[in-house]
Amino acid sequence: MSRRTRIWLVITVVLTVLASLVALTPADRIDALNRDIRVRLGLDLSGGSQVLLEAEDCGTENMAERLDNARQIIENRVNGLGVSEPVVQVQGDCRLLVELPAVDNPADAIALIQQTGRLEWTDNGLDYFDDGAVIRTTGNPSPTVAATTTPGTGVLTDTAALSTTPTIPEKVYTTIVSGGDLEPSRLGVTLGGVGGNEPQVAFQLHGDATQRFAQFTGANNKQTTGRQYFACIVLDNVVQSCPSIESQIPDGQGVITVGEGGVDEANRLVNLLRYGALPVSLKVVQSNTIGPTLGEDSIRASVIAGIIGLSTVAFFMLMYYRVAGFVAVLSLALYGLITFSIFRLLPVTLTLPGIAGFILSVGVAVDGNTLIFERLKEELRHGRRLNIAVEVGFERAWTSIRDSNFATLITCVVLWWFGNNFGASIVKGFAVTLGIGVFISLFTSIQVTRTVLHLITDNVDLEGRTNLFGA
Repeated sequence: MSRRTRIWLVITVVLTVLASLVALTPADRIDALNRDIRVRLGLDLSGGSQVLLEAEDCGTENMAERLDNARQIIENRVNGLGVSEPVVQVQGDCRLLVELPAVDNPADAIALIQQTGRLEWTDNGLDYFDDGAVIRTTGNPSPTVAATTTPGTGVLTDTAALSTTPTIPEKVYTTIVSGGDLEPSRLGVTLGGVGGNEPQVAFQLHGDATQRFAQFTGANNKQTTGRQYFACIVLDNVVQSCPSIESQIPDGQGVITVGEGGVDEANRLVNLLRYGALPVSLKVVQSNTIGPTLGEDSIRASVIAGIIGLSTVAFFMLMYYRVAGFVAVLSLALYGLITFSIFRLLPVTLTLPGIAGFILSVGVAVDGNTLIFERLKEELRHGRRLNIAVEVGFERAWTSIRDSNFATLITCVVLWWFGNNFGASIVKGFAVTLGIGVFISLFTSIQVTRTVLHLITDNVDLEGRTNLFGA
């Protein structure tokens, strides 16, 4: 056995063990990196929520551009919640369609999507407000839709339209700095407050806002004036916190206390602030919950089809190529194991088109083995020794395998770009699973099959028995 064969044999065994550990890990476990490696299913397989949103000021100037910007922000927000492969598409002139597969709490996700995300620090003077109070600001002096805090939870939820009523003070409070003055990379959840275990959102201002905030807190703090001044932190006209100004804040650093919402609410607020304010106010026109019944039937049918297809392919390879066919079946089994483990690690969200891409990549892997074995048979028929025929067969088949797989990968890149830029996530999912499958099939077809063939031919005397290879 050559040194190269021994090295690749060790690599193959290690990969097999690692892939088995990942692929066979129970769904409720996490990996060594503390990540969730459950198989993620798309909306068509797992069910979920489908929300239709409509712009409240439809028909105004630059609506198409503003709606597209809102689509990108919503997609970032949903991704920040850990929702796998959401679909956010512009529909018509004034609407957005949002699909959320397998969300744990659809109501919270929809509330976060709908919020405009307008964050303001306001000059409240001597006026103190409890958390959840709705006030007028120079950023939005006439609130028509606001977010409020569900009592006892601290979770932001949508409320009905607001009008000028005694519950909203008539006074308009001056905005000192806004969410646009935040440094997104410096947003994060910390622990502090009384006892040092209250979740807080740490922030850092940038640009002119740092100096503006320093000047305001320098002129309106308790140490300087001897009076209790307040600077409320307001999100979509709802007071989140109303801290007193004890001293000057010269560096623009501070924290937002989220109250009873805990770490989950702190993470929601970080996500909302990091991805900015929506350029348009949106209302929910329609909200549907999609059950996984169709998905369960589709998965069952796909599994049955996959078993039948793979069994047929394995039977054909064994009957036609015999020993080489047996090696191909082992290679395909390892191919499936590695591919599935990568799907769990990345993770890849499986949809019906994604499963189709994986099945197609199995055909690509079989095609590579077929090209190699046909070349091998030709060399054996020309009287080559078995070991030489194996090596020459791989070398001559490589160019055909390389060109066909590279052409497929180029197609995958084009499909991924199309799906990513036009909101066609099913096309994107197909491209991802097919591309991953092609890469892995290149490895298993060339290295794994070659290594196992050499392992057999170097240790078992099969010289002259060309019929065992279908020649």
